[in-house]
Amino acid sequence: MKTLHHHIILFDEECPMCMGYTQLFVKTGMLDQQGRVSYQKMPAEVCPIVDRQRAVNEIALVNIQNGEVTYGIKSLFKVIGYSMPVFKSLFNFAPFVWLMEKLYAFISYNRKVVIPAAIKTPGLQPDFKLTYRIAYLPFTWLVTAYILTRYSVLLTDFAPLGGEYREYLICGGQIAFQGLIILYYRKEKFWDYMGNMMTISCAGALLLLIGLVVANVTSLPSIYYLLYFMMVAGLMLLEHLRRSKLLQLGFLLSITWVLYRLMVLGLILIF
Repeated sequence: MKTLHHHIILFDEECPMCMGYTQLFVKTGMLDQQGRVSYQKMPAEVCPIVDRQRAVNEIALVNIQNGEVTYGIKSLFKVIGYSMPVFKSLFNFAPFVWLMEKLYAFISYNRKVVIPAAIKTPGLQPDFKLTYRIAYLPFTWLVTAYILTRYSVLLTDFAPLGGEYREYLICGGQIAFQGLIILYYRKEKFWDYMGNMMTISCAGALLLLIGLVVANVTSLPSIYYLLYFMMVAGLMLLEHLRRSKLLQLGFLLSITWVLYRLMVLGLILIF
C-alpha cells in the first residue's frame, strides 16, 4: 500500500468517527506517522493556508510542500486513491462524487447529534445546516419505525400486533410530541435536541436488530425478546438523561419522553 507523504489530515478530536478513520489511515500506512493532527491543535505553519471554518465542516488534507488543501470527501478520495489506485476511476466519476459529497455532508453536519461532545472547543464547531438536520429526522424516523415494526411481531404474546404503519405513527407522534415540548420549554435548543432524540431512537432500534437476528436463527420463548426490549429501552432512557444533561435541559424532556411511551403503551393494550 503506497503512503501519501508530506500531507497532514486535520480531524475533529471531538468526533470518535473522525479520530477512528484518520488513525486507520496512519496505521495502515496510507499516511505518514505524523500525517494526522486535530484541527483543534492545528500547527502554526498550517494555519495560513487553511480555511479554518471549512476545515471544521469538512475534513482538510494539507500538502505541506506546496500548500494545496482539499476538503471533505475529496480529502478522503485523495488518500484512498493514492494508496489504492484501483479506485481512482471511481473517484473521478462525477455522479459518484456528487453522491458521496452529499452523504459526507449529511454525516458531517449531523455528527454532533450522532455523538455529542462532552466538552466543546469554543469557536470551533461545525456550522448548523438546517437542510441536513431536516433530512436527518425523517431518515432516523423511517429506520426506527421499520425495525420496530419487525420486532413487534416477537412481542405478540404481550401486546396485540398493530397495523403495518402503527410504529411509523407512534415514532412520528413522539417527534411531534417532544417537538412541541422543547419549543415551549427551550426553543433555542430545538434542532439540537430533536437530532439527539432521534439518534437515541435509531440507536435503540439498531440494537433490536440483534433480537431479530437471534429470532431468525433459533427459537426462544417470547419472554426473552420482551426482556431484551426492556433492557434496550432502559439504555435509551439512560442515554436520553445523559444527552439532556449535555444540552443543559434538565429532566423535563426525559420525563415527557417516558410519559409519551407509557401513554402509547396504555392505548395499545386497551385497544
